[in-house]
Amino acid sequence: MTTEKVAFVFPGQNSQEVGMGATLVQTYPAAREVFAQADDVLAFSLSRLCFEGPEADLNDTINTQAAVYVTSIAALEALRSTGYELTPSAVAGHSLGEYSAYVAAGVLSFEDGLHLVRERGRLMKKAGELNPGGMAAILKLDDATVVKICETVTAQGYGVLQVANYNSPGQVVISGQHSAVDKGIELAQAARARRAIKLQISIAAHSELMRVVEDEFREAVDRTPLNLPEIPIVANITVEPLSSPAAIRAEMVGQLTASVRWTETIQRMVGDGVTSFFEIGPKNVLSGLIRRISREVNTYPVGTADDIATVVEALT
Repeated sequence: MTTEKVAFVFPGQNSQEVGMGATLVQTYPAAREVFAQADDVLAFSLSRLCFEGPEADLNDTINTQAAVYVTSIAALEALRSTGYELTPSAVAGHSLGEYSAYVAAGVLSFEDGLHLVRERGRLMKKAGELNPGGMAAILKLDDATVVKICETVTAQGYGVLQVANYNSPGQVVISGQHSAVDKGIELAQAARARRAIKLQISIAAHSELMRVVEDEFREAVDRTPLNLPEIPIVANITVEPLSSPAAIRAEMVGQLTASVRWTETIQRMVGDGVTSFFEIGPKNVLSGLIRRISREVNTYPVGTADDIATVVEALT
């Protein structure tokens, strides 16, 4: 383990679940401090929302993004507090998870990242109210077919439709206006997708429908202090390492409307020699995707106290 090249990856929205972070706080003072700081910064008990719900409030975009971010950083600090040295050669995050990666790489302070993520959630919710839309998962169609479906739906006047997430081979998420998503599902089924199902999400993330809040979010990004990365961060949009604050700001804003190229992100890190991925945050969504992208790599979830105990045992 200690001789392997490792990467830290951080989950995004839809990784939330009631109870997340609870065992971390019960076991690790470092995690407890992260949640306490978040409650203080936000002036409400985000920790209680994460630990106890209600689920409907946790699933509200304005809360979800902050909750997943805070739980991820709590898991990171809990892992670090064990005293076992584990230095990643690269970090990446899935959509919202990129902000956790920025903290891990020293680009953002935890507090500045929390303010920015909270604002991102607020503005994406606002965009969803101004430009209603949704998202759908398409399984077992190749990427080119899904892109063609999106282009056809948009050209036929059903509304904006584009690929939001290239999650793994055969798993793509589309995003756009409700009528466009519905037509996209219909065409995907006709193309013999194994499944084409609308997701329980009230916004059209990573689509042009988010552009209505782009300028407002850019203002928040521009006033946030950023440092040079201490660890390479592989970008969602370009699949290239982000090497400057200017590039990071462009990534933050562009990510609102651009596709998350997760399959290529993992392939890039594997090509650079990464053999073990540590998914730091709630659930194990990314670990499953990574195993579908590359069967040769190891994945280690780091979202609960039990997960960390397993990792520490593997390190010794």
